[in-house]
Amino acid sequence: MEMRIRFKGNKKVAAEFDGFTVATDQPRPAGGDGSAPSPFELFLASLGTCAGFFALSFCQKRSIPTEGIELLQTAHRDPETHMVTKIALEIRLPKNFPEKYRDGLAAAANLCTVKKHLQNPPRFEIETKPA
Repeated sequence: MEMRIRFKGNKKVAAEFDGFTVATDQPRPAGGDGSAPSPFELFLASLGTCAGFFALSFCQKRSIPTEGIELLQTAHRDPETHMVTKIALEIRLPKNFPEKYRDGLAAAANLCTVKKHLQNPPRFEIETKPA
């Protein structure tokens, strides 16, 4: 997959691919305008939405109503390094969710492709070329 990354003024950077534009910005304290999520916030959101996709698919395949299901993701940081050390994902279920599917739903959310890439990260190659 190829993406074109463009600068959009001040601290704004956008990724363009497949007819989509994903906008990012930095928070005001970091010199941005706070007009869009930061790249790191999008990264964290990609983890939660990926797990959500697998949970949604699990329910849809079993005709389990998804109303009232939500995922709550919390990033825990090391106070000294400010690096994320743990990402906790809680799947909140309505009272009528079938008990026999609870473990399966958690297992499905655990199949997240974004998470799998963190467990076996790709190599990065960065080079400069004239336009």
